[in-house]
Amino acid sequence: MAVKLLEVRPFKSHSNEFGAEIVNADIEHLTDEDFAVIRNALYNFSVVVIKNQAGVSPKAQYELTRRFDPASDSYGHGKTLDAKRSVLHPDLKTIPHQPQVQVIGNGFYEEYEGLKNITLVHPHHKKFHKDAIPDEEDLDATRFYRWHIDAALYALNPPKVTSLMAIKVPAGRRQTLRYDDGTGEEMDVPLGTTAFVSGNRIYELLSDEDKEFVRTSRVEYAPHPYIWMSPAKSRSDGLGMVSEGKELDASELPPIDEADIKILPMCWKNPLTGKLALQVHPSAIKAIHLADGTVMSDIAEVREKVHKLQRPGISPQYVYAHDWVEGDFVLFNNQGVIHSVVGAFSPEEKRLFRQCNMASSEGVMGPDGKLY
Repeated sequence: MAVKLLEVRPFKSHSNEFGAEIVNADIEHLTDEDFAVIRNALYNFSVVVIKNQAGVSPKAQYELTRRFDPASDSYGHGKTLDAKRSVLHPDLKTIPHQPQVQVIGNGFYEEYEGLKNITLVHPHHKKFHKDAIPDEEDLDATRFYRWHIDAALYALNPPKVTSLMAIKVPAGRRQTLRYDDGTGEEMDVPLGTTAFVSGNRIYELLSDEDKEFVRTSRVEYAPHPYIWMSPAKSRSDGLGMVSEGKELDASELPPIDEADIKILPMCWKNPLTGKLALQVHPSAIKAIHLADGTVMSDIAEVREKVHKLQRPGISPQYVYAHDWVEGDFVLFNNQGVIHSVVGAFSPEEKRLFRQCNMASSEGVMGPDGKLY
């Protein structure tokens, strides 16, 4: 029987070479040639969807994800997930026999991959946003929960690639996604979609002056950022925090090693295409280091600046909202896109996904080609 070659099918509904589907892949038995096709597609299209992968093991998911960075091995957030005060703590469960792979979703499961009697809770914007959609409109309407890069942003380097595997997907009702930021923008989205936007598209939408700014500036992230931000609340569009002075003081955080604080370029270079992506985790930023050596440290000013830079790129026409089907295996260039959880579930709507990413073995590549 003839071996079917992997086929890459770019999404027709999205411009800027964003998003593609790959068919004929067998993740459990990938050849080097197969991986080369997948890697090339990932760095050209930023998000790739590999269909019909039901039954793929956590081990195979880990091995494919690690193949993008063979020197990496530890989960992207290290052990920070265990910190009870972290905003990430309720969202993920670690698979005991494959600790680089996490389980996310919604509902109670008696057993899954060695985890016993677990209750998964899909993140709801009501717990994280300053203002929430009224209860009577909940389930019909939803929001972007938090636009982000998968990264600890303290001590560990941002992962190169994240993989998501859909094990159980609830029946397909749809919701209205509201920005609720004064623009009136909204989207019709499938329940529990994952939303992606291209960092390269965000960069290309900037004025020449702003492009110069982001190419020459660096972002300083807060130490232990997911604990630091835990008392604070997000904007309604999920793109950064509201400045109310609620972030934790350094004295309230775990011990801080100044050498572990991350100061990263605002733009990261694609290792294959050389294109620049504006890559900022807007909820975790603390300061901006400017080209002339000065530091923008007023956090309200910093957040407003970054929001103005990123907000045009999350308008509906630039968002890829994936319509999950059981067996979908999605890979995305974590150093070239930002993404968000979406959706409001009822208790009986069960969802089960696996996520894998690993702290990079090297820094991110800035516009100058250097690693930071």
